[in-house]
Amino acid sequence: MKLNPLALGLALGSVWGVLLFITTLLSYYTGYARLFLEVLAGSVYPGYTISPSGSLLGLLYGFADGFICALLIALIYNKIQVRS
Repeated sequence: MKLNPLALGLALGSVWGVLLFITTLLSYYTGYARLFLEVLAGSVYPGYTISPSGSLLGLLYGFADGFICALLIALIYNKIQVRS
């Protein structure tokens, strides 16, 4: 079975983007997952902050990150899968 890289990329990118968006808003209002998001802000996603506007940037970063990772996973999987 082959994976569709574009479909997997869109699916995983959407999920990671939305989760980062929601988690950022939760953290902004309640403090939930603050340390995790501060690490992302400081080392992975430049310009990202724990704020309502940062949640939108997190949505974009999350989508791009998830899309690229899933795309690469699908491409590598399709290359190494054993054909039966």
